[in-house]
Amino acid sequence: MNEELKYQIALTLVPSIGVVTAKKLIEHFGDAQTIFSANKKDLRDAGIASDAIESIKTFDDFSKVDEEILFIKKYKIQTFFITQKDYPQRLLNCYDPPVLLYYKGNSNLNDEKIVSIIGTRNNTPYGKKTAEEIVEKLSVQNILIVSGLAYGIDTIAHKAALKNNLQTIGVLANGLKTIYPSENKKLAEEMLAQGGLLSEFSHDTKPDRYNFPRRNRIVAGMADATIVVETSRKGGSMITAEIANSYGREIFAVPGRIGDEKSNGCNYLIQSNKAQIFTDTEQFLYAMNWNNSKKKPKQQTMIFADLSLNEQKVVDVLRTNEALHIDTLKASCGLSSGELASAMLTLELAGIIVSLPGKLYQLA
Repeated sequence: MNEELKYQIALTLVPSIGVVTAKKLIEHFGDAQTIFSANKKDLRDAGIASDAIESIKTFDDFSKVDEEILFIKKYKIQTFFITQKDYPQRLLNCYDPPVLLYYKGNSNLNDEKIVSIIGTRNNTPYGKKTAEEIVEKLSVQNILIVSGLAYGIDTIAHKAALKNNLQTIGVLANGLKTIYPSENKKLAEEMLAQGGLLSEFSHDTKPDRYNFPRRNRIVAGMADATIVVETSRKGGSMITAEIANSYGREIFAVPGRIGDEKSNGCNYLIQSNKAQIFTDTEQFLYAMNWNNSKKKPKQQTMIFADLSLNEQKVVDVLRTNEALHIDTLKASCGLSSGELASAMLTLELAGIIVSLPGKLYQLA
């Protein structure tokens, strides 16, 4: 283990240094070891608060660091620091990425297609059946499935991935020393051979309740899209969905019966336009532009004889760009939200434009 890893671990253990502050320090100094050797003036120049500076300069708990390194060696844990090329690159687009990740497994954390599947711990038979069918149908695309190894939909998604020969990663709200819930220990062992376990917490960290929202942001951030199968209006799945929305990621929700408590959260996400409705896997793959079996609409549609003025504005802007975010497109076209939504719906139904992950659009 190199000297830099020692300081990378230490940085995550310094009191008063959260992930946002740590990211700022790394951007300023370049590496962890330089942060600890910097003087107070240099740290102030990095825009760090005085209590954080004091915590860095007085940190001396390197025995804890040594314990972590011994655990990493013994169990052949991989570590990914935020500046390394193997670090999950999708997380770098989040404002609060983990500084250091601990990983045991064999999956590529930068796989081409990654989907998070989440939901309630107390699923219904409908939720179980739906989650299993979603994973089974996604298997034709060789998609990496991510979830939180919790009871309910998380467990169902992981097991379905293994059954359908898909790689699956469980993101933990505790250290890699223990599996929580303990009932999933056998499942976790199976995942090590067909996916893996990922955590930002040191090996002996307990699954305290305030760790779960931190875990949820990784579930949301490392995937291209999040599918919510069943959830009430409150709980971890809604937190994950809200985080995914704040990251600008695609969210899909499986609709449920009106008044059904286990589906209230999904119905709300759809109603509030925070999630697209999930009706079937083909629709999901099309929305993600992953359905390679579908033929692209013929370019003859670009004659556009019958376009309205607003539709033509959208087409003209997209003609000169590879792909544009919906907000950029709105500003460039000079249309109201309602006018833009109407024009884009018509163009998408006509096969003239396609939506891409991240709320991007381009000509077909």
